[in-house]
Amino acid sequence: MTTKPTTITGRLWVLTDPDGHLYDDIDTDMIFHNRYLHITDISQMGQYALDNLAGWEDFAQKARPGDIIMAGRNFGAGSSRQQAVDCFRALGIAAIVAASFGAIYKRNAINSGLPIVTMPGLTALADRFHSGDEVTIDFATGLITLGDATFQAQPFSQVQMDIYQAGDLFAYGQTLEEV
Repeated sequence: MTTKPTTITGRLWVLTDPDGHLYDDIDTDMIFHNRYLHITDISQMGQYALDNLAGWEDFAQKARPGDIIMAGRNFGAGSSRQQAVDCFRALGIAAIVAASFGAIYKRNAINSGLPIVTMPGLTALADRFHSGDEVTIDFATGLITLGDATFQAQPFSQVQMDIYQAGDLFAYGQTLEEV
């Protein structure tokens, strides 16, 4: 098994609402609208990422592999729509940082090997981050670095790190010895 880096650096997309505030409660329908549910090829899902989120309809055309998304509270609220995770995987998004995640979205992302980082208190610090900034995230320590400033997020749990390193939950399961 190849080891994935536990520290990444990428261009930041700070998801703000039309009033310029960090977006809270981005639901799975905003991330990947139900009109695209007929698409089953993951490689085709990325082009529709966030196209139902006001102000971010063209995100998929601008995003590049290695980019990092930042959002407010309750990112991925709503249904258990796996496509809302897979569309970001298709684009090569390196990580999503949010103040909190919807419970089902969080589990789906971790199981799929999509790095998600919870940063309690992010809303109060949101004005420090801007789209286009380059940030570094250390999944093991939870440190997020922006220029000379560092911010503390929650580090990956051991299980999240193991699943991420393996690639996804199924690959992780194959690494476990039979009991």
